[in-house]
Amino acid sequence: MAARAIAVALVVALAAGPSLAQSQSGGQKPAPQTPAKKDKSAAAAKEAPKAEPGADAVVARVNGTPIYRSDLEVLRSTLPPQAQQEPPEKLYPQLLQQVVALQLVLQSARKEKLTDEPRIKKLAALAEEQIIQDAYFNDVIRKEVTEAKVRARYDQAIKSMTPQEEVHARQIVVATEDEAKQIIDQLKKGADFAKLAADKTTEPAGKASGGDLGYFTAQDMVPEFAKAAFALKPGEISPTPVKTQFGWHVIKVEDRRQSKPPTFEEAAPKLARDMAQEIYKTKVEDLAKQAKVEVFNPDGSKPQPPPSTSAAPPAQAAPAQAAAPPPEMSGQPQLMPMQNGTPGEPPPSNGPPTMAPATQNLGK
Repeated sequence: MAARAIAVALVVALAAGPSLAQSQSGGQKPAPQTPAKKDKSAAAAKEAPKAEPGADAVVARVNGTPIYRSDLEVLRSTLPPQAQQEPPEKLYPQLLQQVVALQLVLQSARKEKLTDEPRIKKLAALAEEQIIQDAYFNDVIRKEVTEAKVRARYDQAIKSMTPQEEVHARQIVVATEDEAKQIIDQLKKGADFAKLAADKTTEPAGKASGGDLGYFTAQDMVPEFAKAAFALKPGEISPTPVKTQFGWHVIKVEDRRQSKPPTFEEAAPKLARDMAQEIYKTKVEDLAKQAKVEVFNPDGSKPQPPPSTSAAPPAQAAPAQAAAPPPEMSGQPQLMPMQNGTPGEPPPSNGPPTMAPATQNLGK
């Protein structure tokens, strides 16, 4: 379950009403367009009615407040695409559990009059604006980023790609040069590289993969590692240990090849994201050109233009604690990064490196 989706739903529901679908605690949705059947007992009345095909079924009640199947569908739509592909029988219990938990928290928060706090009202308004922004750009991008346009960009990108040499290698990383030399001696005597890597390497992923790094280019690695690896022929092992900031490396090259351009299926997701980002940026700039945008200092006063550089006094005459110029908005307005895979989502941050050939451009 996406944490942001739960948080947004919580804030909006706090300000909007008692449940995800109702306006008063315990209130009911408009009755389905089917005749209601008379129950013959009080126990039957408490049971959730079976919905006719196409109707919105009640899937739970929390202190009398009904939760509808459509509430789960709304929450499901906020999940990442891969999560939405989960089988319904697996996803349904998780969604139901989350919505019930949300309703319990909402009811408790309302009893404590949390909805009366100005801060919560502002957060609710901001959450609503974020949801509308997401929906607006999703609609724009769905119309603009078509398969034909993505394929056209792919064809253009392929023309500008030049093959690069790639190396397929394994590594064993240890803490000292002496230990690395001992490993090289064992390999010269016929020891299996993958088994030694699983036993000796300090790199966590290498223990499971036998030190296998797959194919990579020189740009993917720190310079010391790249120089040593690309100097070897297939089947060769580095004659001496290679020192990097990650430790001492023993390297074995398995294969060398010229890189091939990615297939359309491999490249399409990134190309589509790039196109979406461009549409997002252009749309905001166009909207800004048609609007009157004014910005002010934190105290609400108007910013003063910075002094002309030509009329600036000599440096020695400047006061010791010169006041910083008031903040100004440079360039076009930009919306905050959007979530759930929509435009503006920042790339994932690079965590600490765990091996020398770094997909995060380590050492640069």
